[in-house]
Amino acid sequence: MIKVITTIFTALLVVKVFQIQAQEVKKPNIIHIIADDVGYDDLSCFGSKDINTPNLDKMAEEGMKFTNFYAPHGTCTPSRAATITGRYAPRVNNGTGLYVLFPHSKHGLEDELEVSIAELLKEQGYTTGLYGKWHLGHLPQYLPCVHGFDAFLGIPYPNDHGPERIGNSGWRPNGISDPQIPLIEQAQVIKSCDNNDLAELPALFTREACKFIYRAATADEPFYLQYANIETHTPWFIPKGFEGQSKAAAYGDAVEYLDRSVGIILNTLKRLKIEDNTIIVFTSDNGPLVHRDLELENCYGKFGFTDEEREHILREGKYQERYEGGIRVSCIMKWPGHIPAETECSEQIAAMDLFTTFAEIAGAEIPSDRVIDGKDILPLMEGKEGAQSPHKAIYGFTATGRLMSVRYLNWKLILPGKHWTGNLETAHLYNVDTDPGETENVADQHDDVVKTIMAMADDATDAIKNNKPLDE
Repeated sequence: MIKVITTIFTALLVVKVFQIQAQEVKKPNIIHIIADDVGYDDLSCFGSKDINTPNLDKMAEEGMKFTNFYAPHGTCTPSRAATITGRYAPRVNNGTGLYVLFPHSKHGLEDELEVSIAELLKEQGYTTGLYGKWHLGHLPQYLPCVHGFDAFLGIPYPNDHGPERIGNSGWRPNGISDPQIPLIEQAQVIKSCDNNDLAELPALFTREACKFIYRAATADEPFYLQYANIETHTPWFIPKGFEGQSKAAAYGDAVEYLDRSVGIILNTLKRLKIEDNTIIVFTSDNGPLVHRDLELENCYGKFGFTDEEREHILREGKYQERYEGGIRVSCIMKWPGHIPAETECSEQIAAMDLFTTFAEIAGAEIPSDRVIDGKDILPLMEGKEGAQSPHKAIYGFTATGRLMSVRYLNWKLILPGKHWTGNLETAHLYNVDTDPGETENVADQHDDVVKTIMAMADDATDAIKNNKPLDE
């Protein structure tokens, strides 16, 4: 009898051990919120005085702020392509790069040439979904479901690529206007959206993203959700009833509406009791609009008006990789029990690192048949003592491979050359730790630093041109 009881007890103990081990190795859910055109200091937890973001502030209190986080590019398509593949923008599509895509564009992210983070996670048992803006190709062969996403509901390019924009911007075929914005589910156009429809899409995307979370949680499946909001990209349309609440006009209203959506997603995790096993990351694809665009104003009125008097900590904004305002963006990460609360990290990291880090956490194998620029930043996320940036430098490449800037330690070198931000005959050097607004060129005071970084710039340009790893 004692032997029987002992056997039963041993069996129950073994079962319990297996249950505990199963709980310990349960893969975490991953949510990546990619804000559209949100500036570094457009969140109140990053210094905004005229935009209130209580939900993101709370997320920062419960997690970690990264104050030297870099988007891969100053515009949307190249930045998102680099983020989803872990590769600098000019490497994408076998080195041809990927420019900003429009409704008349015939190309996109090539599935045969690139591996997305969604594909890697799907191989590890994750259910994957994308809600919001894609912007990596609108033709069927380029849509999210070709790149590893089980579910997609969104728009294939920005909300200002509509019929109001007649081809006078230089980017569209002359005299050809864009069609109404298509709302796509999986690969099927389910609606052609006018401006009233666009204003209601942010609420739709939030609801459907939460349904996706619920379905995955109910099925007890790990999930990867990319929530890519649209309302902070011009035109700054938001659902009726939420306008006029920000001190920063229509743009501020849009950022505050995004913050509400983040709050809804966070509350969904709490209600489903999966918050503790979910990594949630907030970043932006690039910096904000800082200059007026008369075409946008003519098309969308106050919803396309950029206040040039509005102050920012960083210099310049969207559309360029020279100055901090184009590529240095806010980043918040939360993962209870892993990422320490109320912490801040000033080490330099980039959006490509999320590819490698998410893959490593999920147990996926990093592709070895191509150069992956993203590094594992989990030690930084977990606040490990002595953890440092895995990068020697962060490089500001254009989609074509032209190097515009290098961030090295506390230094930022702006390379000479012609650009709409100015013609520089010599390199400019800034100490961005003490001068984040890049107001004082100190190149003549630090000739040795300039020479060191210029040599690094030459090596980086060669590495991109010849498809070699950086930082070697």
